[in-house]
Amino acid sequence: MKKKIQEAALTIPSFVWLLLFFLVPTLLVFVLAFRPPDPYGGIGPGWTTATIRDLARHPYWVIAWRTLWASAVTTAICLALALPSGYAVARASPRRRNLLLMMVIVPFWTSFLIRVFAWRSLLHPEGPVKKILVLLGLASPQTPLLYNNAAVILVMTYTFLPFAILPIYAAAEKFDFRLVEAARDLGARPLQAFRKVFLPGVRQGVVTAVLIVLIPALGSYVIPDLVGGPSSEMLGNKIAQRVFVDRNLPHASALSVVLILAVLAPLLAVLFRQRKKEKPEIILEEGG
Repeated sequence: MKKKIQEAALTIPSFVWLLLFFLVPTLLVFVLAFRPPDPYGGIGPGWTTATIRDLARHPYWVIAWRTLWASAVTTAICLALALPSGYAVARASPRRRNLLLMMVIVPFWTSFLIRVFAWRSLLHPEGPVKKILVLLGLASPQTPLLYNNAAVILVMTYTFLPFAILPIYAAAEKFDFRLVEAARDLGARPLQAFRKVFLPGVRQGVVTAVLIVLIPALGSYVIPDLVGGPSSEMLGNKIAQRVFVDRNLPHASALSVVLILAVLAPLLAVLFRQRKKEKPEIILEEGG
């Protein structure tokens, strides 16, 4: 009984925090999506499904597809860079490992907005990146580096890459690298050993990295707003526009519901896959 009381004392504060500041606001967003807008920027009386029907009439599917596409590409690039990075950090000596981890964490010491504005200055038509590319003949003076989808994906990759490296490194640190060496001794090529031995061993870290990168990327609106153009708008930009410019809170709530469902989809898919894998083990234990 004492142990259960201690567990409840540790769990209840976190549960209450999640209930008040996550579940209740999310439910309010769902409720506001079915309320009519007020001409003065508030919430009107009564209930309506006109806002939901209005989403179907507008070409929001284009923006939704762009949001999913840009987030998926960002996640894929971060994963492709984080896997060898996490592998290298985990295999490094303790002294070099601390230095490499410090290099990964250092960007968090500066403001997120400062980092985005720094990229905006670097990619400016008169910025150093453009001048170097023109000097090397890799770009022409008319080549745009800002206000396009490529700039948005580049800055999002830079922003979310540490979130992918850290969980993969945490999983790789616990991995027994003697398994990779054994695979090499048995004739596996380096890339083959990495793909068939190391990747399955750090699968949980990879799943965590995908979720940690994909979910914030789906809700990004500052990066597309600062380095993207009209053709790079994402759902987050439209939500901010409906709140601060149009003063249409029900419409913003309806778009937020779409974004929430898009965020919940990968989480539910991962949970469903994990539960599906656990069922045979449970059946085997019961049969034994």
